Amino acid sequence: MIDEKKIMHIAKLARLKISTDEAAHYGDQLAKVLSHFDQISKIDTTNVEPLVSPLEIDFFNDDSFRKDIDQSFFTAEEMLENAPDKMGNLFKVPPVVG
Repeated sequence: MIDEKKIMHIAKLARLKISTDEAAHYGDQLAKVLSHFDQISKIDTTNVEPLVSPLEIDFFNDDSFRKDIDQSFFTAEEMLENAPDKMGNLFKVPPVVG
């Protein structure tokens, strides 16, 4: 288990206020999480190539994505045709801050 002092320090860094009971509970949970990472770190990955993505796609040489071409689909007037309220070329909305 991770000691209460360390859990309280982590909570302070995260700007959380926790009780001593919660610190003990979170200490147990964090110890379990860290033990899982310990198990993962013991896996032998000597001959395993790192992945750029799980799909193994070469994103820099792949043509499966659309080209980034600037296109105008609608004019400002067309965009505002169905607006309930407008002011010039802008949508008019109720004030958010009073």
